[in-house]
Amino acid sequence: MGIGFSIFLLAVGAILAFAVNATVAGLDISIVGWILMAAGVIGLILTMVVLAPRRRRTVTETTVTPVAATAPVATTTSVTGVERQVNEDVV
Repeated sequence: MGIGFSIFLLAVGAILAFAVNATVAGLDISIVGWILMAAGVIGLILTMVVLAPRRRRTVTETTVTPVAATAPVATTTSVTGVERQVNEDVV
């Protein structure tokens, strides 16, 4: 049950509970409205809990190697750096 269907149940239940004054033999329409509203509220709560925003973490690592100098140098050192970027998206 999604958010839209839960809101639909709430609306139909409220209409039946508060706006309809019809009588049906063996059926109380206002009670049916209250039951539909309760089902809509429960469905909305469950949907929000199950489909709650989740964090998705992506890590991108880029290895950077410095370019050697063109002029001859007596002693050279090779340094390799790692750049790390962390993104946390709320889905």
